[in-house]
Amino acid sequence: QVQLVDSGGGLVQVGDSLRLSCAASGRTFSTYAMAWFRQAPGKEREFIAAISRSGGSTDYADSVKGRFTISRDNAKNTVYLQMNSLKPEDTAVYYCAAVFSTFYGLVGRKVSQYDYWGQGTQVTVSS
Repeated sequence: QVQLVDSGGGLVQVGDSLRLSCAASGRTFSTYAMAWFRQAPGKEREFIAAISRSGGSTDYADSVKGRFTISRDNAKNTVYLQMNSLKPEDTAVYYCAAVFSTFYGLVGRKVSQYDYWGQGTQVTVSS
């Protein structure tokens, strides 16, 4: 089992950057595939980015491709989301997610594919 703590959100201007962090408990972090999702008011939670156990494979939603970068440091039990060129439509609560995986590739983009979730961190992009 793993516990996740999201941090790094805040209020920024259009075009600014933010880096979100997700710290995981436990000594088996490298056995979990990780992802970031976000949820805006009145909308469903949507996939943003995923990363494989080793960090060798990544996947991005079209809406953030080229602007956001997911990465992980297994020695620090942390996954990151670097967000550049932020837009007002990026405003949402951002959640990291994890699932234990014996597979070395990516798990997927569905909320139901992930078992563990952080508490969320608010990102607000002001124009």
